[in-house]
Amino acid sequence: MDSPSHSSVIIVGAGVSGICAAKVLAENGVKDLLILEASDRIGGRIRKEKFRGLPAELGAGWIAGVGGRESNPVWELACKLGLRTCFSDYSNARYNIYDRSGKIIPSGIAADSYKRAVDSAIQSLRNQELGGDEPPSSASIPKTPIELAIDFILHDFEMAEVEPISTFVDFGEREFLVADERGFEYFLYKLAEDFLHTSEGKISDSRLQLNKVVREIHHLRSGVSVVTEDGYIYEADYLILSVSIGVLQSDLITFNPPLPRWKSEAIEKLDLIVYTKIFLKFPHKFWPSGPEKEFFLYAHDRRGYYTFWQDMENAYPDSNVLVVTLTNEESKRVEAQPDEETLKEAMEVLRDMFGPDIPDAIDILVPRWWNNRFQRCSYSNYPIVSNNNQLNHNIKAPVDRIYFSGEHTSEKFNGYVHGAYLAGIDTSKALLEDMRKEIMERKSESQTLFIEPFIACTDKVTNLSQPDTVSSPHKCDIPTKKYLSRKVGLPEAIL
Repeated sequence: MDSPSHSSVIIVGAGVSGICAAKVLAENGVKDLLILEASDRIGGRIRKEKFRGLPAELGAGWIAGVGGRESNPVWELACKLGLRTCFSDYSNARYNIYDRSGKIIPSGIAADSYKRAVDSAIQSLRNQELGGDEPPSSASIPKTPIELAIDFILHDFEMAEVEPISTFVDFGEREFLVADERGFEYFLYKLAEDFLHTSEGKISDSRLQLNKVVREIHHLRSGVSVVTEDGYIYEADYLILSVSIGVLQSDLITFNPPLPRWKSEAIEKLDLIVYTKIFLKFPHKFWPSGPEKEFFLYAHDRRGYYTFWQDMENAYPDSNVLVVTLTNEESKRVEAQPDEETLKEAMEVLRDMFGPDIPDAIDILVPRWWNNRFQRCSYSNYPIVSNNNQLNHNIKAPVDRIYFSGEHTSEKFNGYVHGAYLAGIDTSKALLEDMRKEIMERKSESQTLFIEPFIACTDKVTNLSQPDTVSSPHKCDIPTKKYLSRKVGLPEAIL
């Protein structure tokens, strides 16, 4: 095997954070960087897959936080690139709730149930934020199918974070579905093109290595080495670890020495959210459609059982595609069973809502984020605790020369694409600052190395009382620039 390759910075993971971090480093003069990506593509949890001619977004599909006092950077990029998007209005979903007999729950009943659920959720959040540990009252626990359906959309969609949600406060409350043939990932490829070489629309730069599964990270104060699954070793001065919190909680990567306790405990405290969008293709449309019918709910006596449905007509007219979203335990259950069984369950639910004579789906697409060892989740969620600021600090704080990035390191926007985007920028800026400090320290040390031998030589020259020890200054062992550049690792130009 060849000698290990050496880079200034290795970036593990070519998702949004990894690509953004690499771009900032390259723009600031760090040319000898290396990106190691475990899969055969960039994008991470942004992933497009063709489904019956439809560009199905298996992972992140919305740009959340638009129309507020500040501009969402991902929305800005989408607009600049002309990505096609569609406004999503979830507010009508609560008025399109079907029971198991196919009847729509009256709007008045739905509105009352929703208000009670919101009031109960807000009170529960306040109690938890204040450190209260009293169990919820039996009156506030959802029991009926409609209460379970509303509880599901409220907590798994609308209030998955501690209120207030910074994304909507800072960037705005509107959300837009990306519905572009090029996919949501297109904006990431355009970012990569700014600093990586491309050929015929594909990245051909050797600084991006695909199918490189990092299994070991050896770290010291003097540098980092990485061992990949195929047996290669890569060395660097610094490393940015831009993998999901699910991967960090798994045993995919071994650290030597192990991460300190404060870091490992912080990693374990974060919640893993699994979010599964199942795509179903039909020969024709049999469900209601229109601006206020895009989203509808199924009220079942099991929470989250094929509850949240979306008609893709608004995004892709005449596509005849429905998407049903599962989360967490339901996601894990469905991932573990054959797609044929999932299709059977989904069709039973649809026949409850729309009658026994509806046609069978002609195709199904089931993403598997939980069983993907390079992801192990869809996004992170911070627990409701009083010291989340300290937890976030520990999550993103570097260990030796390992820097951490990803949506889970974003203090305000974890769980969102713009959170990953901003985290990559923040991490690279922090690393650049530390690199500059180290260069200045080494430069100071190199000047000391140069001056001390020179002083020793001049002392000998001026000591006339011992002429037998006098030597020519030109023969003194004064380090040259070339020697210094090897000794302290700095370019001769800087010295």
